[in-house]
Amino acid sequence: MKLLVAIVNFRVPDLVIDCLRSVEDELSRVPETCVAICENGSGDDSAQRIQQAINENGWSSWCTLTTLDVNQGFTGGNNVLIAPALQSCSPPEYVLLLNPDTIVRPNAFASLIDFMDHHRDVGIAGSRLENPDGTPQRSAFRFQSPLGEFEAGARIGPITRMLKNWVVAPPVVDHEMPTDWVSGASMIVRREVFEQTGLLDEGFFTYYDDIDFCFNARKQGWSTWYVPASRVVHLVGQSTGINATPRRLPPYLLQARRRYFLKNYGPFYAAMADAGVIAGLVLSRLRALLTGHNDNSPPHLLADSIRYSVFFMGFRMINVKLPNRI
Repeated sequence: MKLLVAIVNFRVPDLVIDCLRSVEDELSRVPETCVAICENGSGDDSAQRIQQAINENGWSSWCTLTTLDVNQGFTGGNNVLIAPALQSCSPPEYVLLLNPDTIVRPNAFASLIDFMDHHRDVGIAGSRLENPDGTPQRSAFRFQSPLGEFEAGARIGPITRMLKNWVVAPPVVDHEMPTDWVSGASMIVRREVFEQTGLLDEGFFTYYDDIDFCFNARKQGWSTWYVPASRVVHLVGQSTGINATPRRLPPYLLQARRRYFLKNYGPFYAAMADAGVIAGLVLSRLRALLTGHNDNSPPHLLADSIRYSVFFMGFRMINVKLPNRI
C-alpha cells in the first residue's frame, strides 16, 4: 500500500461523507491508496449513515469503516486504524491523518506524496489549510516556549514584534519550508517514523497530540515540512466544536497543554510556560480595561489557564481525562 488515509468521526457523518467525495477524485492520482474511517463512539447513527454512503457510492473497494463503542479521542481513534495497517502484510509507505471537517483540493495527496518521495530525510509534512474561499489558515508552527506563550496571551503589537522569533503561529508563506510542527488536520507521516517513535500518545485524548508527535519525531532525527502545494479546505472546529467564535475552552484541551509541557520539557519549563501565558493574559486584560478595546479571548481563559496550570494541578504528569460529554 502506498498511502493510508485515516479519518476519525465523532458526530459529524455528513462532513465525513463530503470529505470522502473529495478524496475519491484523488485516488487516480495516487494509486494504492486506501481510506480507513473510525466511527469514534458517537452514540448516534453515524456508523449507519457512513456505511450507507460507502455502499451506495461504490467506495467499498478503497474505504473501510471501524466502529468503536466509546470515544477514544483523536489519538485513540487514529491508532485503532494505524496499528493494524502497520502490522499487515502490506503496510502503508505513508499514513495521512485527515480531519473529517476537510475538503481535499485537486492534487492535495499527490503533492504530499511527491514531496515525501523526493525528500527521504523528511518524516512528516503538512498541507496548506485554507478556508472555503481559498484564504489561508496558519498550519505550520513553532514549538511552544515560555516567551511564545507570553506573546500568545498578551497579543499586543509591540510585544509580538519584539518576540517575532518565538511567535508560535508565524505568517503563512507560499513556499515549502521546514517547520517545527504542522496541524494534524492534514498531516502525512512516513511509516518509519511510527516504527521509531510509536503511535500517537493516547494520554492526550485530543489536542497537542500533533505537536507531541512532531516533537518526538524530531528527537529521532526526522524533520517536519510545510508543503503548500497540497491544499486542503479546513472547516475550522466543525469536528470538535472549537472554532473562530470565542467560547470557553474545554478542560481536555487545557489538560493536554499541561501534559505536553511536563512530558517533553519537565516541571521547571512547564512552570515557566504557565507563568508566561498567565502574565500575557493579565497584560491583555489590563490593556482592554484601560483602552476600552474588545477582548476577543475565549471566556474565562485567564481563570482557566490558572486553574489548569502546574501551580494548581501540580507537577505530576497524568493522562487527559476523557470528558463525560463533549
